[in-house]
Amino acid sequence: MRRLTATYRLQMNAVAHGLDKIFNGEEHAKDPKVGFVLLVFEFGEIFDGRVNYISNGHREDVVTAMKELIARFEGQPETQGHA
Repeated sequence: MRRLTATYRLQMNAVAHGLDKIFNGEEHAKDPKVGFVLLVFEFGEIFDGRVNYISNGHREDVVTAMKELIARFEGQPETQGHA
């Protein structure tokens, strides 16, 4: 997979700004109450595990949130299709 392109970077920044505004409003830009993470990866014949992310939180908060999410996913039964 190729590195994050300039287009993806611009798109991810635009989406992150919009999400932050929706969840936290303009008045909470410096002190957000809701955190989020956007993961972006390309589908293809061979997915090499490269995932780019953008967040309004600190890296350690993102790691904690992802560990919690993975623990939940691993504790759930397999499902078919898209949720």
